[in-house]
Amino acid sequence: MNTCPCGSGRTYADCCEPIIGGVQPAETAEQLMRARYSAYVGAQMDFIFETTHPDQRQGYDHAGTKEWAESSEWLGLEIIDTQQGGQEEERGEVEFIARFNEKGIAREHHEHAEFKKEDGRWYFAEGNMVKAKPITVTKIGRNDPCTCGSGLKYKKCCGK
Repeated sequence: MNTCPCGSGRTYADCCEPIIGGVQPAETAEQLMRARYSAYVGAQMDFIFETTHPDQRQGYDHAGTKEWAESSEWLGLEIIDTQQGGQEEERGEVEFIARFNEKGIAREHHEHAEFKKEDGRWYFAEGNMVKAKPITVTKIGRNDPCTCGSGLKYKKCCGK
């Protein structure tokens, strides 16, 4: 069984291949997102270009994108959240993390992607990188409960 790179757990033939091959259109924004990830894995740049909204195609570097996709080692796709983007909707949003190695360096591409449906067909419209959330440090007093969950005061537990 050839598992689909998009992480759905289905076979590639039953998941993204029919969409990438033009046999069937993506029914939802998330389905298009998964197919686009699989297309990057397979360096199928025609599909990437065709599923990018026409308003966003200017400056697309077909050869450079293909070279990058082929030279990267694709490690997986994680869908964080999907808002709208159903079969009957015209807009959708998918937050995802694509993991890959580029020149031996592990990378994560965390993006909030927007999709539009026009004439019954979904398109990737725009993507915005998700910034890392700031680390918050909470000061623990000596008499506060220990953060390890022991039920003891901090000074009697991890604060020794």
